[in-house]
Amino acid sequence: MILVSGGTGFVGSAVVRELLRRAQPVAVLGRDAAKVRERCGEQVEPRVGDVRDPEALAAAMAGAGVVVNAVQFPNSPIENRRKGWTFEDVDLKGTRNQVDAAKAAGVRRFVYVSGVGAAKDADRHWFRYKWEAEKYLQDSGIEWAIVRPTWVYGPGDVSLNRFLGFGKALPFIPMFGDGQQMMQPVFIEDIGRIVADAALRPEAANTLFEVGGPDVMTMNDVVKTALDVQGKKRPILHQPAAVGKLLGTLAAALPSPPLSADAIDFITGPAVADNTKLVAVLHPTLTPLREGLATYLP
Repeated sequence: MILVSGGTGFVGSAVVRELLRRAQPVAVLGRDAAKVRERCGEQVEPRVGDVRDPEALAAAMAGAGVVVNAVQFPNSPIENRRKGWTFEDVDLKGTRNQVDAAKAAGVRRFVYVSGVGAAKDADRHWFRYKWEAEKYLQDSGIEWAIVRPTWVYGPGDVSLNRFLGFGKALPFIPMFGDGQQMMQPVFIEDIGRIVADAALRPEAANTLFEVGGPDVMTMNDVVKTALDVQGKKRPILHQPAAVGKLLGTLAAALPSPPLSADAIDFITGPAVADNTKLVAVLHPTLTPLREGLATYLP
């Protein structure tokens, strides 16, 4: 049995789809069993639990041979400290709780979906927390694999699709920052296959994989490519990142913030991977951006 925590999310659901395609028995950990069934179908076994609650995880891990942690908090990367939806509570402490529960349950392998940029001395706290979670897993004694994707796109994403959504209502695409940060977007179905490989293939044991798509380009060019696939022409209207951070600071006072200053830093940062280990060990087929977009954009 493979347990996917966060299996109702954007990345987690892609992992579940791929595991089911491979005829693997899958359980999905979520906070709502009905949502698990709605999102993942009747082929999976719903298991209810919150990664922030260590006591709820013991039963969830029972019988699992492999655990895939693909949890993201709602509206990530916009943190909501009032509700405990933060990188510290979910990415770091939530991963620690899962690793402890997995070890106690005799889980053989634990796969953590982290992110490119994770580092002990990273400038941004989310990257430091992800690195701490990685280190905790590596020191746990459980067989592990870590997958660090760059900027994941596909049907249902809340990043690129958000930009494109503006093009439906506006004659331009608004963007904070100059759009010159280098990006290496990776297609969601590729991530699903790679994480499934990390869960199942013996050669993936105790290995960290950075994952980026085959195209490296500026954020401006990512958006222009998506518009071109749609057959649309829209100018990109750049706004200073400082304006976005000011708006995010003000929005943080709301009960459910639609923006935060940190989120502006998150979305305006570069995301480029080193695929050397990935290619050497797993030999994946990576989908070019235009080809991936063409599978779901009208």
